[in-house]
Amino acid sequence: MYRKAIALLSGGLDSSLAVKLMIDQGIEVVAINFTSPFCNCTPKKAGCKHQARLIAEELGIEITVFPKGMDYLAMVKNPPHGHGRGMNPCIDCRIYMLKKARESMDSFGASFVVTGEVLGQRPMSQHRQAIQVIEKASGLEGLILRPLSAGLFPPSIPEQKGIVDREKLLSLSGRSRKPQISLADSLGIKDYPCPAGGCLLTDPIIASRLRDLFACMPDFDMSDIHLLKIGRHFRIHPKLKVILGRNREENDKLRFHARPGNSLITPVGFRGPAALVTGNPDASSEHLIGEMITRYSQEERACYVMNRLVMGGGSSELRVSGKMTPEALDEFLIGNREFSVGETEQGERRLDEHLH
Repeated sequence: MYRKAIALLSGGLDSSLAVKLMIDQGIEVVAINFTSPFCNCTPKKAGCKHQARLIAEELGIEITVFPKGMDYLAMVKNPPHGHGRGMNPCIDCRIYMLKKARESMDSFGASFVVTGEVLGQRPMSQHRQAIQVIEKASGLEGLILRPLSAGLFPPSIPEQKGIVDREKLLSLSGRSRKPQISLADSLGIKDYPCPAGGCLLTDPIIASRLRDLFACMPDFDMSDIHLLKIGRHFRIHPKLKVILGRNREENDKLRFHARPGNSLITPVGFRGPAALVTGNPDASSEHLIGEMITRYSQEERACYVMNRLVMGGGSSELRVSGKMTPEALDEFLIGNREFSVGETEQGERRLDEHLH
């Protein structure tokens, strides 16, 4: 067995400490970092990938970044072990990453995998039964070493073979981070993020938008996933979705993500949000979208003029004379009403009822 391991390095405190403990035992470590469109760890900075690279550089180890792609999203849609309170498939997410690590072991010349897991820290994926399920499903039974909680588990194969000294491993458990913070101070690890971030799949709003996307747009791509984090989302009927920007930055992002066939409706001569429209609105639903836009304008006018640009096509003028009521707007807000696959006709009838 080689004295070389693959470590799952998120850039957070626990995984950084786990890597450091291995390095201090003379284990050669290569890190892999998984990026996710749903990561919310450092929203105002460069993100987890940046933080993981900084830690890897500080520890002097090689790091490879693996984006979670469409295969990951297929798993999120139908996770074998189910979702948490939102759309978070925590158990299957861990299995996904560990399988990728296992597939990389030969190319890196590694013989086991290191994680920063702490027993009992995360309610869905880090209790004892879940950890056992994850280890078996990943195909890495006996080959996952958890330096921070190793003393609370049977010895892994690297420990049994004397590759790793079990006496130098820890027995941490629970949700408190005080022991880890103290250990980081003693080991000289200083540049780590606070543990307040997390996964957007646990957010009720993002979860509702994702369920809507899965139900109404089976041919979605990664651009549609990134749009879930921008603006206010409305579903007029299963084939027609509207996203309104909340500020200039989001309006610019909507323009960036607009694709051929989408419509971009923007105010002319008054302040208000841009609207990115997915689907083919008819005259009645265009008027409805115009009233959604004016609802968020503080200006009062007898007539509001907007420009509708079809990406890859032409443009036209849209005029509306009023604003949608807050109660009517709420009816279309994704999360207040969720469509299921096959509800197109019901959604269109609902639109007709609103217009007439």
